[in-house]
Amino acid sequence: MSGMKVGAVIITMGNRPDQLRALLDSVAKQDGDPVEVVVVGNGSPVPDVPEGVRTIELPENLGIPGGRNVGIEAFGPSGRDVDILLFLDDDGLLASHDTAELCRKAFEADPRLGIISFRIADPDTGVTQRRHVPRLRAADPMRSSRVTTFLGGANAVRTRVFADVGALPDAFFYAHEETDLAWRALDAGWMIDYRSDMVLYHPTTAPSRHAVYHRMVARNRVWLARRNLPAPLVPVYLGVWLLLTLLRRPSRRALRAWFGGFREGWATPCGPRRPMKWRTVWRLTRLGRPPVI
Repeated sequence: MSGMKVGAVIITMGNRPDQLRALLDSVAKQDGDPVEVVVVGNGSPVPDVPEGVRTIELPENLGIPGGRNVGIEAFGPSGRDVDILLFLDDDGLLASHDTAELCRKAFEADPRLGIISFRIADPDTGVTQRRHVPRLRAADPMRSSRVTTFLGGANAVRTRVFADVGALPDAFFYAHEETDLAWRALDAGWMIDYRSDMVLYHPTTAPSRHAVYHRMVARNRVWLARRNLPAPLVPVYLGVWLLLTLLRRPSRRALRAWFGGFREGWATPCGPRRPMKWRTVWRLTRLGRPPVI
C-alpha cells in the first residue's frame, strides 16, 4: 500500500446537502489510509457534515478557483501537509472504493505525473459527455491518455505542483482556471493524465446553466492567452476561438455577453504574464492539442 497522504477539497454553496453527504460518504469509504477532507462554504454556511470533516465558511463567494485555493491552504502552504489533493464537485460521487489508492499508485509510479483528470459519468446512464474528455479526440471516453488540461471538479493534483507553479488564478472566478494551471504545470515539466478507470458520478448538465457562462468564458479565454502564450500565438489562439464561437451560432443574447467578456479580457489586468517556452508549445502539439485551439 502506498504511503502517500491524500486530502480532498470540496467547495459548496450549501444548496445540495444530500448530495454533499453522499459524496463525503464515498470519500470515507476509500481504501487505504483515510482521506482528510476540507469542505469550503463559498459565501454560504456549510451543511451538516460527518465528524472529522473540517469546514471553512467564507464570508463571500470567491469563485471556484478562489474557494479551492482556500481549501488547498487549509492543508498548509501549497497543501504541503498532504502529498495529493482530490478536488471533487459537491454534487458528485466517487464510483469506486479504490480511487484514492489508484491515485497513490499512479503518482508513485510516475514521478513527473502532476495531475490526474478523472472520468465523469452520469450516475443513471453511465454516459460520459464529450466535453468531459479533456482532449480533442474525445470519441472514446474509455481510453486513458496523456492530456493537456483536466476537469476542475474531478481530479487529483500532486501538491508539489502548487509549490512549483502556484495556485489556481483567483481572479478567473469561473471557467478556464484549470487550463491556466495545466499550462503552467506542463511548462514546468509536469505531465497530466486522463484516467478512465477513476470515475466521478455526476448528473449530466450544460455549462451554460451558469448565468455568467458566456461572459466568463470569453474574458478568461483572453486572460489565459495573455498570461501564458508566446506573443505570436495570442492572436492565433483567440482568432480560432472567435471563429469557433461564431460557428456554434449562439443566441444574440449569448453572443452579446461573449463579446462583452472578450472586450473585458483585453481591458482588465490578467495577472502576471509568464509565456510558456516554445518547447512546451511543441509538447502540447505532440500531445494532440497545440495551444491555438
